[in-house]
Amino acid sequence: MVKNIKQTAVIGAGSMGHQISMLCALGGFETYLQDIEEKSLHKAKETLTKRMNKWMKQGKVSEKEKDEAFAKLHFTTDLNTAVKDADLVIEAVVEKLDVKRNVFKELDAAAPAHTILATNSSTIVNSKIADVTSRPDKVLNMHFFFPPLVMDCVEVVKSEQTSEETAQTAMDFCEQIGRTGVLLDKEIYGFIANRLLFALSNEALFLYENGYADYKDIDIITKKALSHPLGPFELMDLSGIDVGYYANMQLYEETGNPKDKPTKSLEELMKTGHLGRKTGKGWYDYTKGAE
Repeated sequence: MVKNIKQTAVIGAGSMGHQISMLCALGGFETYLQDIEEKSLHKAKETLTKRMNKWMKQGKVSEKEKDEAFAKLHFTTDLNTAVKDADLVIEAVVEKLDVKRNVFKELDAAAPAHTILATNSSTIVNSKIADVTSRPDKVLNMHFFFPPLVMDCVEVVKSEQTSEETAQTAMDFCEQIGRTGVLLDKEIYGFIANRLLFALSNEALFLYENGYADYKDIDIITKKALSHPLGPFELMDLSGIDVGYYANMQLYEETGNPKDKPTKSLEELMKTGHLGRKTGKGWYDYTKGAE
């Protein structure tokens, strides 16, 4: 077991949070999954039960491992209950800076003084959040990739104020839950993976919006010629159109550069509520019977 970490809490039971909580439980940690909505917790429990039963049938986990993980995983709407004994808290709420700052303010007040507070943000650097806490040395990014139960990578990002001990504890924790932690010694918007993906998706959007090729054909070329498992438009649908949209808006707010604003086609998808796979429609149609 990682030194100093016995209990964890994950804040936000959405597409990332519920899977991160199961990773923690499978790693042997008492874990609380907290969300303000009871229905989100019910959905999380239902989804995880289905996935773990499937894993058991596939031989990925034994029945004993599955049962032990669920015994360690607790669901609550109460933030204080979730974090009062936590040694590590991982925040996985919506990708909006003001929301995250409010959450971290609450976490700082509710969690013990020694607790490490991590944000799963895929773009927002932790120094933009840490100043609302009394423990900036114990704040960092732990960016899991979607879907966390499948993807073997966590970007662990230090700010100038994050202590070496905090970073090392987070790296050791990644190992304990069977994930490859990669340490970034300096903060940069979007970290490594997303900066590379942004470059690809921005170029793909430029080519599509300027009429060089249809989005489906751009995806085909990316897969066939570059051997990517998914094309950029398929990937946008998988991660959520809203996630990319808010990331663009955050970057635009930081730089003031009109080039960093979300493109017209992303604006349109946001307006119509077509956010990708999670809503059944994005660039592609995922409803039954759709081509």
